[in-house]
Amino acid sequence: MAAHSKQLRNLIHIFKDKASLIIATLSIKRHVSSVHLPILRATTHNLSNPPSESRIAAVLSLGHGSHLIACACINAIMERLHQTHSATVALKCLFTIHNIINRGSFILRDQLSYYPSHGGHNFLNLSTFRDNCDSEMWELSSWVRWYAAILEQSLTVSRVLNYYIRSSSFGCSKKVKEEKILVLSNFDLLCEIDGLVGYVEQISRVPDSLYLQRIGLVFEVVRLVAEDYRWVQSEIFQRVAELGDRIENMVLGELTQLHSNLKRLEECKEGLVLLLVNRKRNYGFWDLMNQTKRKVVMMKEDKEGKRLLLTMGKRDESRESTRFGNPFLEPEGQLLPVPYGVGWFGRDLFSLTSTVG
Repeated sequence: MAAHSKQLRNLIHIFKDKASLIIATLSIKRHVSSVHLPILRATTHNLSNPPSESRIAAVLSLGHGSHLIACACINAIMERLHQTHSATVALKCLFTIHNIINRGSFILRDQLSYYPSHGGHNFLNLSTFRDNCDSEMWELSSWVRWYAAILEQSLTVSRVLNYYIRSSSFGCSKKVKEEKILVLSNFDLLCEIDGLVGYVEQISRVPDSLYLQRIGLVFEVVRLVAEDYRWVQSEIFQRVAELGDRIENMVLGELTQLHSNLKRLEECKEGLVLLLVNRKRNYGFWDLMNQTKRKVVMMKEDKEGKRLLLTMGKRDESRESTRFGNPFLEPEGQLLPVPYGVGWFGRDLFSLTSTVG
């Protein structure tokens, strides 16, 4: 019965895809048709396979036209993404967006980065996405939410870095990036590391249904995410290495923030291992993180110890000053006991007054 229901649903999806293509083809607005057709072909309901390279290339080619076409392309993808209730279609839309981020033209990326006009956190608006068709689609929905959060963080990081993570052009060669890192302040480097670690945290929050990686579409999604992760590792490595050389000159607040980021990164390791099982491990990366963390802890303890000594010294000076200025303080800083009715030198105040008179 379940198999029959699934076959019926797949048949309905095929008809939906064909109907959408026919409507787009027959549109009297040719520029609308030229934009919608490539997107519809790349985001069908077929779960077994991801969009082919030729279909992704057709979408990316829209970024080499006018500004109007690029804007229409992004609007069409977002409209498709936000109107669908299908986890498959949503995942394919996100896969297409991911390819735009990594390989699209500058104008296409620019339109995506600031969609609808302000961008911002959670602009893909899929944090509550659910496909209730069956248990498999329910599980696949968690991959949609996970993937959307990663792409949102990717665009957030690109704004912090002022270039896209996998940019090797647009003036962002490896040499240019390295020179940029050398002149950044500790504050700026820590801000960038914070954003990059946030990206790794999103990746590590992988759904429990890891078995769905057997599906071609999910497998390709994880492959793209894994490739991005290697680039992010490189970005983090360069910044942590630079700050590692500056540790002795860093103030306590900067050391605390760096330690926090390294600790957050370490906590991601388990989730990353689950997701990236059987993939190449970058042991040099984790060795540097561990070594730097140890150096930061030692330097923090040293600076905190010096601060404590300085504070205690100032407190002692203050107490000494108070002791010499107050005759009612003993050497230990305690007030001298003065019995009620007793004056100086133990004499009765009334008697002392009478004597003086």
